[in-house]
Amino acid sequence: MRIVEEGIGVLSEYGAIPISFEVKTKLDVQVLNGGLGGVIFSEQTLTIPYVKDYDGLNGEGPARWAKRWDIRNWTVLSAFVDDRRVGGCAIAFDTKGVTMLEDRNDLAVLWDLRVHPDFRRTGIGERLFGAAAAWATNRGCRYLKVETQNNNVPACRFYAKQGCVLGALNRFAYEEFPDEVELIWYKELR
Repeated sequence: MRIVEEGIGVLSEYGAIPISFEVKTKLDVQVLNGGLGGVIFSEQTLTIPYVKDYDGLNGEGPARWAKRWDIRNWTVLSAFVDDRRVGGCAIAFDTKGVTMLEDRNDLAVLWDLRVHPDFRRTGIGERLFGAAAAWATNRGCRYLKVETQNNNVPACRFYAKQGCVLGALNRFAYEEFPDEVELIWYKELR
C-alpha cells in the first residue's frame, strides 16, 4: 500500500470510494445538571440498524466542495494497493469561510477520511491519519481537528486510538438529524 498526495484535482475519483457505514450502536450522551455536572457517554445497541451515507446528503460529497468553498489550500492524500484506489483523506487548511478552521492558520481539519469497505480494518485508515498529521505538521499546524457524530462509534474509537481528544460536543448541531450529536476531536501535533 502506498499513500500519494494528489491534491484536489482528483475529487471525483476520490469520491467514488464509498463512505457509507452501518450504524449498529450509538453513543448516548447524557448531560448532567445542565452540563455543570459533566457528561456521560454510554454505548447503546440499536434495535434497527441503518446505513449512513454522508455523500448521499444534499449538498455533501467531494464533488460539491468546490462549489461551497475555495479549496485551493486543501489536499487529498490517496491510498493505493497496486493501482487500485482503496482509500484517502481530504484535509482543509487556511480557508476563509470554513468555520471548522476557526480562522486559525495553526489548525488543519481532517475533512474526510474514507476507506473502501473491502479494505477497512487493514491499517489503511491509520496510515492515512498519520500522513494527514504529517501534512498538517509540515504546514506549521499545532492541531489536526476532526468532526464525527455519536452514531459513528467506530470512528470515535478510531480517532481516540490515534491520540485525538474530545474537544467539544454539540447536541444541537444538525437540524435535519436531531438525534445526532456532533463530536469534535483534536490531535495535538508536535
